[in-house]
Amino acid sequence: MEYSPEEYSRFYIVQALFKLMHEYEYEKISVTDITNKAGVGRATFYRYFKRKEDVILYYFEHNTKSFMYEQRFYPRCKADYVAIVTNVLTLFQQQKEPFKLIRKARLEYIYLDYLNANFIATFERDNFPAGKFQPYLYSGMLFNVSMAWLENDCAEPIAELAESIVNAIYFEPAPKA
Repeated sequence: MEYSPEEYSRFYIVQALFKLMHEYEYEKISVTDITNKAGVGRATFYRYFKRKEDVILYYFEHNTKSFMYEQRFYPRCKADYVAIVTNVLTLFQQQKEPFKLIRKARLEYIYLDYLNANFIATFERDNFPAGKFQPYLYSGMLFNVSMAWLENDCAEPIAELAESIVNAIYFEPAPKA
C-alpha cells in the first residue's frame, strides 16, 4: 500500500498527538503543540481535521483500511470467523499503547462510536439479515471485550479470546436432512 503526501501529513499529526498524549494530559494539548511536534503548519492540521478528536478517528479509519486491505476472503464458516477475529485482536494488541492513551484520556467513546458506525455500515453493505440492534451487539461486544482485555495488558491468549468471541455470535447451521 503506497501513501500520498497527504497521508504522510496525517500520519505525522497522528504520531505527534499520541507522543504528546504520552507526556501530557489530553485536555492540555493544543493544536499548536500537535503541529509543532508533527512539523506541519496549523493550516495543514485544519485541512484534514476540525478538532483533536478527529485525529483519533482518523487513526481508527487508517488502521481499518490497512486491515481490510489485508483481508483476502469472505468468511464462510466458523473457522473463517475465528481467523478474522484473531486478526482483529492481533492488530488491537499491536496497537495497545495508543489505546491505553485513549483510555487514559477518557476518549473511549470515540472508539465505540467508530465501531458502531462501522458495524452498521457493514451490515447494510453486506445485507446481513439482522434487526436494527444487531450491529450494536457486535460493536458493543468487541468494544467491551477489547477494553477489558486492555485493562489486563492484553495478557490473555488471542486464540482463546477469538474462539470465545466467535462462540458468542456464531451458531452452526443445522445439518440438512
